[in-house]
Amino acid sequence: MCREFGPPESLTLEEVPSPRAGAGEVVVSVKAASVNFPDVLIIQNKYQVKPPLPFSPGSELAGVVKEVAADVSGVKPGDRVIAFASYGAFAEECLVPAARLVTMPAGMDFVTAASFLLTYGTSHHALRNRAATRPGESLLVLGAAGGVGISAIEIGKILGLRVIACASSEDKLAVCREHGADETINYASEDLREGIKRATGGKGVDVIYDPVGGPYAEAALRSSTWRARFLVIGFASGDIPKIALNLPLLMERSIIGVYWGEWTRRTPAEFAAAVAELGEWFAQGKLKPHVSSRYPLAQAAAALNELASRRAKGKVVVVP
Repeated sequence: MCREFGPPESLTLEEVPSPRAGAGEVVVSVKAASVNFPDVLIIQNKYQVKPPLPFSPGSELAGVVKEVAADVSGVKPGDRVIAFASYGAFAEECLVPAARLVTMPAGMDFVTAASFLLTYGTSHHALRNRAATRPGESLLVLGAAGGVGISAIEIGKILGLRVIACASSEDKLAVCREHGADETINYASEDLREGIKRATGGKGVDVIYDPVGGPYAEAALRSSTWRARFLVIGFASGDIPKIALNLPLLMERSIIGVYWGEWTRRTPAEFAAAVAELGEWFAQGKLKPHVSSRYPLAQAAAALNELASRRAKGKVVVVP
């Protein structure tokens, strides 16, 4: 429970009454919940979603439906589902709007399911819809060893892109290569612009996928080619960069926002089609979520800190 805004250490483990399903809602028994960067922000009152205190953080979960409201159809108790809530997943039970449930793909376990939809959904929407990538283009992924970064590598390869993964250590880059990266840049030991020049033969990159923000954003944009697309995914560094608008002007580059959660609400038919395609890719063995750590519910603060300190490789999961 978050009873006052602050760092992960301020969270408390408590017994509270079970939630009950109201109109349009479902109660899910949580089997696994993954940690995402918004979970770190929401407990500090730094996220665009601002729930009333007290609340449980956690936005992505997999579990079994326990209860459905009388007006809910298409889902029933006992169904295995993936759910994305604004908050509430770091608990044994979570109240979720029925519209934010997805049936778990066949053959997927709960930990994998809890690590799947938000990251792969974001990258699918970014690369398929927002950037409209074409086979043969180059894709630069910043923060590539994180959950969304690995999903961008894998989906980039499915879409026929040449993927250049950037991370801050050699062990992180090794994980990126395991998931299909063609080239890697350690931006802790090599200048990013020089690394991009090396990896592209001086041509620059076509698409930049940036979930990090901070100082690498402008360097990457300056190293992109004619009509490149810069995808704004998030700001895991905690620093929102300020980009001089002459940079997109000079090379007709585009800076493109990617807000997956809002897109899912505004275009449910497109979202359903995307989920179906992601499920097919998983069944074909093309998508393999990388889970680096699992924590019990009592250690949710440690799980949040692992992500906040950027030690995580792939996904971190809380298992109630």
